[in-house]
Amino acid sequence: MNYTCPVNIPLGDYAQLLGKYLRPLRGRVALLVLLIFAGIAFDLANPQIVRRFIDAVSAGNAAPQNLYALAGLFVLFAVLKQIMAVSATSVSETVGWMATNALRADLALHLLKLDRPFHTRTSPGILVERVDGDVTALANFFSQLVIRVLGNALLLLGVMAALFAEDWRVGIGLSAFAVIALVILIRLRKIAAPHWLRLRAKAAEFAGFVGERLAGTEDIRGNGAVGYTLGQFDTILREWLPLQARANFAGYSMWMASIATFAVGTAVAFGIGAALYQQGVITLGGVYLIFSYTELIRRPIEQIRQQIEELQRASASIARVKGLLDAKPQLSQTSQILQTSQILQTSQVSETCEVSIAGVVFDRVSFAYDADEPVLSEVSFSLPAGKVLGLLGRTGSGKTTTARLLLRIHDTSAGEIRVGGAPIRQMPLEKLRQTVSMVTQEVQLFHASVRDNLTFFDRAIPDARIEREMIDLGLGAWLARMPRGLDTELQSGGAGLSAGESQLLAFGRLFLRDPRVVILDEASSRLDPVTEALIERAVDRLLAGRTGIIIAHRLATIHRADYIMILEDGQIAEFGERVALAQDPASRFSHLLRTGLEEALV
Repeated sequence: MNYTCPVNIPLGDYAQLLGKYLRPLRGRVALLVLLIFAGIAFDLANPQIVRRFIDAVSAGNAAPQNLYALAGLFVLFAVLKQIMAVSATSVSETVGWMATNALRADLALHLLKLDRPFHTRTSPGILVERVDGDVTALANFFSQLVIRVLGNALLLLGVMAALFAEDWRVGIGLSAFAVIALVILIRLRKIAAPHWLRLRAKAAEFAGFVGERLAGTEDIRGNGAVGYTLGQFDTILREWLPLQARANFAGYSMWMASIATFAVGTAVAFGIGAALYQQGVITLGGVYLIFSYTELIRRPIEQIRQQIEELQRASASIARVKGLLDAKPQLSQTSQILQTSQILQTSQVSETCEVSIAGVVFDRVSFAYDADEPVLSEVSFSLPAGKVLGLLGRTGSGKTTTARLLLRIHDTSAGEIRVGGAPIRQMPLEKLRQTVSMVTQEVQLFHASVRDNLTFFDRAIPDARIEREMIDLGLGAWLARMPRGLDTELQSGGAGLSAGESQLLAFGRLFLRDPRVVILDEASSRLDPVTEALIERAVDRLLAGRTGIIIAHRLATIHRADYIMILEDGQIAEFGERVALAQDPASRFSHLLRTGLEEALV
């Protein structure tokens, strides 16, 4: 997916983002504002103290105790200013990371709700870069960007007021300088943003490339593609370098402009101060005050420049994060959009699904990933409750798609699917996926405890039940060998486990979920004979009192099926009771039994 959305983001989007994630932290934000404003007060006060000290010394009649008092007050204010600065930094970092962590959580939840088509066209590496890289770039935006811009603007106004109080000509001259400096920096604001956006896009592309290639390391090495992969790696890095250089150069242009502007400002301050001193309008302390406040102007303008530069980077990240959040799932989250009356109806539908057995009906179901390439066309069948369907067909015939439609991983293009008499579009997704569960050949295990891998982090399932199911599956001895039992952490992807152990753990998940409809997508094809025997025993127990769909390529897998359905080019080529079809020499199923299922369906 391409996230190169425009960087001219409306101010409302900034305000909405800040409001949403800073509102829960308003206490800390208020403390941060107080600390920053206290620091501004000390910034304005200390030059006044030095001015009084210089004038007192220049007059030659100052009492030593008064000079000591001014010096002590200056040191006290300087120390307090540093305490305010350190405290503000600590609070701002806390605010920034709490806000960005909340945004990361929202993005992760949003990604989990997006459908398979989105994740098919977007690599995991790109999503990691979006959730981690772009959100990290927003830490300063949340923690202090707006507050410091406002704080420095307030400091700038305070300095101007103090200079006007000293002499109106000083106030006018340096106010004009400050306005010109801000105008120059603001006009430079948009220079770097497009470069930073392209740089972030290239970083995301690189992360996606690395993640994809690392996942396919064995295939790359085994098929002699190491050289080609390194060549692609080098190409991306070569494209990355000029983007980085241009982005940095655009940022440096603002820095150089600020240096030149401040040099002019210092010259203006010295010129005005010298002229007024020669005219006897101001004292030597007043000259120092003008110079000191001019230098003080430099800091807020410089910080505003830095914050504008940070805002440019944040703009690119906000645009990309917003583009990710704007991606909508194709599946409607029924439970989130129904009106009150509809919710009551849906609750009644859900209750009808809470029966011991639920039948499955496909009524003229069609589906296509692309509009001009249908995968299923007018598929209709009825699987009675408590019966098992053996689903056969060549690769690409639509078997797995049928299972995904039943789980609403995709929505049908036409037609209706019913489970337990209820249209699945009227069922909340969470309810549907408690009712229907699926086990595939590829088992995804997480870097988490055995317990969490089996329960999918559901703490409501008691350990005694988990252990009982493990024993029934034949994994009791395996669990006993685990150093910390159910608390033993497994490696991501099931590293260190055999294919059979991983598959049995997947079946354990199914037993704990206790679904009404079970889909087995050739779930025993990767197992050794001993483990397969355990699976076969578990499958028999699992299908008892449940409706089952077995997607199979092997004859031995479908011996327990009550019905057989053969798909061909997305349409039903044959459907009927297994025994009747087996006894009919003219049926396709009978032909498959005679010729060998494995050879005929490859």
